[in-house]
Amino acid sequence: MTTSRTTALTIAATALALAAVAGCNDDTGPAAQPAPASAPTAAAAASPTSLAATSLAAAPSAAAPSAAPADGAFDPEQALAGADKAPYAVSVSIKTESDGTVLSTTKGRSNFNSVWVGRMEMRTTAPGVAEPILWIETLTTPDANYMRDLSTPGDDWVRMPRSTGDAVIDYTDFAKLLLASGPSARKGMETRNGVAAYHLAGHIGVEQLSTIDPRTYKSMKAKGATGFEFDQWIDRRGRTVYVEQQVEQKGVKVVNKVTFSDFGPAETFAAPIAG
Repeated sequence: MTTSRTTALTIAATALALAAVAGCNDDTGPAAQPAPASAPTAAAAASPTSLAATSLAAAPSAAAPSAAPADGAFDPEQALAGADKAPYAVSVSIKTESDGTVLSTTKGRSNFNSVWVGRMEMRTTAPGVAEPILWIETLTTPDANYMRDLSTPGDDWVRMPRSTGDAVIDYTDFAKLLLASGPSARKGMETRNGVAAYHLAGHIGVEQLSTIDPRTYKSMKAKGATGFEFDQWIDRRGRTVYVEQQVEQKGVKVVNKVTFSDFGPAETFAAPIAG
């Protein structure tokens, strides 16, 4: 294995571990909260956000929200309070953009409300470059991470130990932060991907992350970021179905868009078979 390939896989491992957590809910676990992305350097493009994700089941792209029918209305606080804590599987789609340019896309399927496991695929692009500069598939089992370079036909899986930071972020905590900020956070009922969802939005300061998302807190503090704009849509079961996170650093704006779909019973993600 070449040094450059090892470096690429290490970067991908970090990015996908984060993406893996990118969208979890309390009742369904997280995925998305995607850890805030930094300026669109090559490394930043490789790390869309911080959390999600069998054959890879691509989640549909987020459709524009519309007004939800009156009979689909619910109270977001009650939805979060009654959220189910049982493990579940969900398809996750993450897109990171800057000034309308897509920096990276990640899609896959994973379990939440349990030890995080799942399978994901990440493509990182660069302006003016036709082929992805990084195209990695990752498989996370209860005891290891496996990765392979999809840009190289026949590339073998590489086994790596699980990171101690492979914790799932609880998106319910983000929804509660938004609700605690006051009535302005309640944007009302909308339909997102055909599902009646309640839209919450507001600014989340970096200090608010110190207890609910320590990893992102440390990363943002180190980069001098003070916070981000956060839009979150939850369904009547308290699950996060879509998130948009806007981060600005040194004049560069990055938007992380995370879609969760195809919720179902927890699934098994076994180690790949050699060969």
